[in-house]
Amino acid sequence: MRYDAIIFDFDYTLADSSKGTVECINYALDNMKLSCVPFEDASNTIGLSLKDTFISLTDKKYHSHDNFYLFSELFVKRADEVMAEMTFLFEPIKNEIEKLKDKGFMLGIVSTKFRYRIENILKRDGLIGYFDIIIGGEDVKENKPSPDGLLSAIKKLKKNKEDILYVGDSMTDLKTAKNAGVDFVAVTTGTTTKSKFEKNGVKKIVDNIVKLDNYVG
Repeated sequence: MRYDAIIFDFDYTLADSSKGTVECINYALDNMKLSCVPFEDASNTIGLSLKDTFISLTDKKYHSHDNFYLFSELFVKRADEVMAEMTFLFEPIKNEIEKLKDKGFMLGIVSTKFRYRIENILKRDGLIGYFDIIIGGEDVKENKPSPDGLLSAIKKLKKNKEDILYVGDSMTDLKTAKNAGVDFVAVTTGTTTKSKFEKNGVKKIVDNIVKLDNYVG
């Protein structure tokens, strides 16, 4: 099927922010006098909202509105200091984005990561001009798997749902695409395995976005 626009998740789809994310999570937990968590546990939360990240990594007795707020505040403070320099686009991304743009696709990003942070990383690597729309966590009332961000991007691109392909690395991304009613391609550059995607009915699975040609022509 020929699509008019391809919209990507960011973390683990276009970039590896795991070191920065783990640093910010443990900075926040440490300053809250809570136990820091292993790298794998922390990196597995990438793509979740900060509230859901805190819930998944801490005991229920700490789950209060004040703690959610404090964790988010501390995470963002540290992320403003280190996240961009600790986030790296996957090696083939720049060439592939250029190819997709040359083929006439509109390109976008919908992520729980703050838009200004994504923009700073893309500017640093000379890719900001290739994207027609970027929707970040600060742009929506509800984060993924709510379809709000994806539907907002579709509206701003002035496209129909059937014109859109959403590309992501997680079950949250899959649920987001389903909730928005758009087609989905899974990439296995994150922590979700091919077999898990297959068990959840995903037919279109690629190793990385270079293989998108199999589905977009």
